[in-house]
Amino acid sequence: MKKLFFLFFVAFFLQIFSQEKKALYVKANALFLPIGIMNAGLEYQLNNRYTLQGDVLISPWKSFANHELQYYSASAEGRYYFDQAFKHWYVGANIAVAAFKLQKWNYWQKGIYINDNNVEYENSNLYQKGFSFYIGATVGYQFQLAERWNMDIYGTFGNSQDFYKGYDRTTGLRYDVEQGYNKSGEFIPYRGGVMISYKLR
Repeated sequence: MKKLFFLFFVAFFLQIFSQEKKALYVKANALFLPIGIMNAGLEYQLNNRYTLQGDVLISPWKSFANHELQYYSASAEGRYYFDQAFKHWYVGANIAVAAFKLQKWNYWQKGIYINDNNVEYENSNLYQKGFSFYIGATVGYQFQLAERWNMDIYGTFGNSQDFYKGYDRTTGLRYDVEQGYNKSGEFIPYRGGVMISYKLR
């Protein structure tokens, strides 16, 4: 069954790319580049109003403003344009996965964290390491800047399911008392920005 599904998946994408040449854009997020975070992708035209986009985000910072900020994600998105592909308003369905080693925003302030075993830690010395799954909806607007150049402004809101372990920066040991992963889920904005796109074909 798995082999059959894999063969169907491969045949589907071969069919897409073997058809008449559709538009293909390469893009990068202009908001993140100045701070050393890369967010790049490809958007491929399926027909007059539908496109398929894949993108990656890489934040390699072991320390950014004294906070861990290593974050790596990949997402796939189907888009529907109300006018025509790559022009004006669109909505999309997005799925994404991520791996991270970062300090959550609510640990930035000084203070004392007390775990379930009544052990005290300095709040600002704690960070989290784990992975996430996302599913959400995107709203965006894309318009032409020049003959082969577009600007794509978008945001994605959805559900995040996170699995992580907590560590103390000073000792390298876990501050939480769970043996496995901590789990959390929430509805959040998890993607967004201003993509500058270049038409490859």
